[in-house]
Amino acid sequence: MHLGRDRVICAYDVAGAIVDPGPSTTVETLVDALEGMEPRALMLTHIHLDHAGAAGTLCGHFPGLLVYVHENGAPHLTDPGKLIESAERLYGDDMERLWGEVAPVPEERIRPLVGGEEVEGFKVTYTPGHASHHVSYLHVDSGDVYVGDTAGVRIPPYEHTVAPTPPPDIDVEAWLDSLEKIARWNPLGLCLTHFGRVTDVQDQLHRVRASLLEHADIARRGGEEDFVRAFDREVRDATDGEAAERFAQAVPPDQAFQGLERYWRKRAAAVSS
Repeated sequence: MHLGRDRVICAYDVAGAIVDPGPSTTVETLVDALEGMEPRALMLTHIHLDHAGAAGTLCGHFPGLLVYVHENGAPHLTDPGKLIESAERLYGDDMERLWGEVAPVPEERIRPLVGGEEVEGFKVTYTPGHASHHVSYLHVDSGDVYVGDTAGVRIPPYEHTVAPTPPPDIDVEAWLDSLEKIARWNPLGLCLTHFGRVTDVQDQLHRVRASLLEHADIARRGGEEDFVRAFDREVRDATDGEAAERFAQAVPPDQAFQGLERYWRKRAAAVSS
């Protein structure tokens, strides 16, 4: 129920481990849904505020809560100043309305990951591309993989998928490699933060690959205005007005362009050097 809309951001309760709790603006929805259960851990796929903004707030609610996160994201949880500064460049005056409090996580609660671990009943793999500190979690008992943003944004009941590509860390080649890592796990389901569990696993992985490559090409060939226009036309042709609004909330199209434009600039700089 982010900003009063369903099907935009979700959190998963997996036997007391919460995967991606979302922002502080929705934390009361999460706490109410737990119905008095005290979670033991937060499993963060990455530290973007729509996934992990409530981590510090929840540590205040639950004194025994542990927080698992990639080692490169951990310092930004204990001292979120740079994370907030980066987000403010994207969201400006909308920061408070969108995300609310970004409280620090006590350092002693953090369990840093690199990929390859097995913790809290999950296998961990490093899945950069959307973010340089992104991990995904295979739940050993269920066979489901909790993929954060790696497997794209898909608004039920539609299958149409968009690769979310905000700045600053987009890396198309790394993302494609991460999708192959997930495919090698042969998961029974993919649990998307935006939005929900899907079981057509190989088709979903194909959709996000196709979206990533197509959007990267559009961003390479044109400017932001053309990209935003094409994005809007794409989601409206494939879904309906309500779903299109949710796509734009989960993946602001101007930010999707900016992330890919930055990717191409970094590629060009690497070639010229």
